[in-house]
Formats: sequence, C-alpha cells, structure tokens
Amino acid sequence: MSDTLKRLAVIIESRKPANGGDPDKSYVARLFSKGDDAILKKIGEEATETVMAAKDVRAGGDKSKVLYECADLWFHSMIMLAQFDLTPQDVLDELSRREGISGIEEKANRKLIERERNGD
Repeated sequence: MSDTLKRLAVIIESRKPANGGDPDKSYVARLFSKGDDAILKKIGEEATETVMAAKDVRAGGDKSKVLYECADLWFHSMIMLAQFDLTPQDVLDELSRREGISGIEEKANRKLIERERNGD
C-alpha cells in the first residue's frame, strides 16, 4: 500500500472520538461523531461530484477537477472504511484476490453465493 494511504489511514483512525478525536477541532472527528448516515451521505455527495466532473471533461472541461473530486471521494471512502474497522489494505487485498478473474465470472460467482445463502 502506498505510504500516503498508510499515513492518511493512521491519521483518520486517530480522529475517531474513541481515540481522542475532537469534533470541535477536526472535520474527520466531526463526521465520525455524526455517525454512519453522515459519512455515507458525504460519500454519495462526493461520488456525484466525481461523476459530474468526469462528464464535464467529456464536454471540454478541466481533467484536474476529476482528480480533485476523486481524491475527495477516496478520502471520504477511507473514513467510511475506518468507521467499519476496515483499512485501505483490506480493499487492496480484495482487489488482489480478484486479480485474474473475469469481471463477468466474478459477478456470476457472487450471485451464486448469494443464492446459496438465501437457500434458493
């Protein structure tokens, strides 16, 4: 995992209220203190902004806006991961697990597993 992601994950973890994060001094601590819904809402907003920036590029817009919005989306996704006691390394491990598996095959396997769980 990149050093940047590692450092950022450590900082985000330190902002959890249980770890001494102060909502009056830290935006991340404030999000954690508001709970799941606030964090998930922020991810939705950032995802929408990322999509809109990408659409603007196709209309002649500035590609740097896609990077800016994608960075915001990744950042807020890292907050969500920390909220659920997951790490960026967990995501990288999942991507590694999927490496070499066809996306079509992987999706079919997920559907099969879900049917088996539901007893279908």
